[in-house]
Amino acid sequence: MERHQLIERSIIKKYRKSIWNNFVGAIKDYKLIEPDDKIAVCISGGKDSMLLAKCMQHLQKYSDFHFDVEYIVMDPGYVGNNRAKIIENAEIMDIPIRIYDSPIFETVYAAEGGSPCYLCARMRRGYLYKFAQDLGCNKIALGHHFDDAIETTLMSMLYGAEIKTMMPKLKSTNYKGMELIRPLYMVREKDIISWARYNELEFIRCACKVTRANEEADNGSKRQEVKMLIKKLKEENDNVDMNIFKSVHNVNLATIIGYRDCDGGELHSFTESYDK
Repeated sequence: MERHQLIERSIIKKYRKSIWNNFVGAIKDYKLIEPDDKIAVCISGGKDSMLLAKCMQHLQKYSDFHFDVEYIVMDPGYVGNNRAKIIENAEIMDIPIRIYDSPIFETVYAAEGGSPCYLCARMRRGYLYKFAQDLGCNKIALGHHFDDAIETTLMSMLYGAEIKTMMPKLKSTNYKGMELIRPLYMVREKDIISWARYNELEFIRCACKVTRANEEADNGSKRQEVKMLIKKLKEENDNVDMNIFKSVHNVNLATIIGYRDCDGGELHSFTESYDK
């Protein structure tokens, strides 16, 4: 059996419960994939997106219905060794990638003020939608996982003064007919790390020099702060992470002071229906 086959086999055998079942569960629970979809799996070169690509590849082979998949890599300005590593891993895992170039890092580094990470994320999303649409895709799939979702929920409360989470799917506001899906939504990061180590795979980390500078200066991001907070809370209550995850699946509007029906929508108060 070749190495790429062993890597794929590990997902459905050794990591069936922790990765594969949660991957399939998210697709079913949130209705992420439908017959005749054409999905662009967006690969950054990190562990999450590479696992996603392999899961999607296996699912396509054995799905009950037909759907198409493209595997796209958007190069925002990687240094040569990072790009080479992505190509090497794609070959090891037998993933047929398409690479597109963009000037994102150059643009972000030149911008003054604001959040470079926010600008980078927005630009990446736009380029990915464009590349996917040009290929005839109606969806893009990103590698965000369980930990990303619960960290986003806490970040919105602690730093954004609102209750908001990372959605398992959403419609694009700028690219008509396009959707974004997150099939690893129920997969925990620790299991992704374990899978990568088991298969002796080495992936690139964030290739942004801003992120690297923060790491070298021990100047962690808000997300890293929240990640450490959750880790600390789990020492007292091991169910903390799952409780955060379930909390946004079980919102009782009768106990909410104010809410909006959509982003930018009118703010409603509980007083509007209090006496009804």
